[in-house]
Amino acid sequence: MASIAPQDPGFGVYVHWPFCLAKCPYCDFNSHVRRGSYEEDRYLNAILIELKHRAALTKGRVVRSIFFGGGTPSLMSPDTVARIIEAIGKNWKLDPQAEITLEANPTSVEASRFAGYRAAGVNRVSVGVQALNDADLKMLGRMHSVDEAMRALDVATKTFSRASFDLIYARPGQSPQAWAAELTEALRRAPEHLSLYQLTIEPDTMFERLFEAGKLKTPTPDAARALWDVTQELTEKAGMPAYEISNHARPGCESRHNLIYWRYGEYAGVGPGAHGRIVSARGGRRAQATEPHPEMWLTVVEAEGNGLIEDEALSTEAQGDEFLLMGLRLAEGIDPARFQTLTGKRFEASRVADLIAHGMVEYTRQGRIRVTSEGFPVLDAVVADLAA
Repeated sequence: MASIAPQDPGFGVYVHWPFCLAKCPYCDFNSHVRRGSYEEDRYLNAILIELKHRAALTKGRVVRSIFFGGGTPSLMSPDTVARIIEAIGKNWKLDPQAEITLEANPTSVEASRFAGYRAAGVNRVSVGVQALNDADLKMLGRMHSVDEAMRALDVATKTFSRASFDLIYARPGQSPQAWAAELTEALRRAPEHLSLYQLTIEPDTMFERLFEAGKLKTPTPDAARALWDVTQELTEKAGMPAYEISNHARPGCESRHNLIYWRYGEYAGVGPGAHGRIVSARGGRRAQATEPHPEMWLTVVEAEGNGLIEDEALSTEAQGDEFLLMGLRLAEGIDPARFQTLTGKRFEASRVADLIAHGMVEYTRQGRIRVTSEGFPVLDAVVADLAA
């Protein structure tokens, strides 16, 4: 499978399903636990309404990817997923080779639905494994065991043409040796793609409260860097290098949908708390976001035909900042000419030269600017320096 050309980011659709069986203590995503049942058909109909609304704003687009995120999309029935995919195909032109991804938890109940998702049109699954250690899975609030996760992954690789799974590292007390052993096993089992995220303490999470109370200790910056180095060394050796700061793939197996984000393409977002970036004839590039509270979003969509609470034109400066923040996460880097097109200004030569002198960025043979292996651990500082 060939990679998508950097100069052609494409157009995608993101569908947010906000419900989870439990709230993980590290998670700051828009996810909600409902002890009773919720009206899945009603939420489906509201998503279909929003799809029609976004399509009216983005006429003529070809959908290259669909991503069901959450929350926990694998709590949706396969019929719901099928109807959403069908509606996307009716509202836009759907590329026959479109990547259609669904995030899934590796519990046996959800894995049993994989065949139904495949029949619905899903061709790629991303499994939230998070750890290959039962004690750490419990600490992370996960509801599956390692054995259950591996069985689900086996089902996923047999059911879908493409599959990925996630791990979180830099966990409390995790040594480079322990992570190396865990990552080696993950690479042995990984079909084509791995997402490897360093644990961060996010605002308004249970982990933040534990951290501030001194009951949760994360690795020091030096220890986290050692874990980062192990990650890069082992994934490179296994033929799954980082194509983005936290994502690793065999060549040609990158996530098409996420590349649309990182290459600053267009995407429509529907569902509670979904974000989008579209280019509108009435206002250039626009930032969109929907009402995050599920029941409130549902009420607003049914009353007004969409759940947007943000829909504003982005200034050239804001576009430039976003372009850098997203594009410099990629190993391929960014095209300075596109930055100039978006912002009307060039990079300050002395600033780029200084970053090169300090080993933070480099030019590729194609004239792109990319962050080096030394620059990635301090990416935010590199972005801020270039954007200034």
